[in-house]
Amino acid sequence: MVRLLYDLHTHTTFSHGKGSIEDNVKSAILKGLKTVGISDHGPGHVTYGVKRSNINLMRSEVERLKPIYPEIEILLGVEANIINPSGRLDVTAEELKQFDYLLAGYHYGVFGEKPAYALGIHAQNFIVSGWFHKSTKQQVVRNTELVLRAIYENEIKILTHPGDKGPFDIREIASACADRGTLMEISTWHNWLTVDGIKQAARTDARFVISSDAHTSERIGDCQGAVDRIKEAGLDFERVENLIVEEE
Repeated sequence: MVRLLYDLHTHTTFSHGKGSIEDNVKSAILKGLKTVGISDHGPGHVTYGVKRSNINLMRSEVERLKPIYPEIEILLGVEANIINPSGRLDVTAEELKQFDYLLAGYHYGVFGEKPAYALGIHAQNFIVSGWFHKSTKQQVVRNTELVLRAIYENEIKILTHPGDKGPFDIREIASACADRGTLMEISTWHNWLTVDGIKQAARTDARFVISSDAHTSERIGDCQGAVDRIKEAGLDFERVENLIVEEE
């Protein structure tokens, strides 16, 4: 039997999740988690990013819930958005002080410092790769460079769903994650890392974490899809930071 020790990638109604912070906490307790993290989308996302004006409110809500639910550790994080060639994310240094940890991933719907540049990247990834399942060498290099810059310019705890929404050099990204101590997410919401992606990343010294990326509270702690891909890829469970293997 396998289960998660913690789940640091969960969403609430502050972005595009369906439950409240408290709903997520209650579900995490029922699932036997030691720690739950609330990590709504960074404010740069034009459709479902967290409102900057709500960050203090989220922090206050987490602090209110801690004494009510002492049996679990409740953390506040953010899933920042990767898009800027400079490596800068869509949360400011002041805003980062409100969060306990930082996640980051590539998403559509973020335009950052150079909107026209970002639009071109999203269009190519969405149309060429998403519709026609093709990619160019230049596209792979450009996408990969965006992620590498973000990894080296920020203290990212978890790189979310690596390889999703475009072609990337996963092995090169995994090497950077190993260098910086950033965990590579194996998501149960997205199919990333894929089996092949896990195999590529496993050739480096990267470490991994399973996340539910839950958008509804009942999915918190879900790990089965990720475990299935880990088994198929032949990755040692010991390299997954939050996976507990229990004897039947």
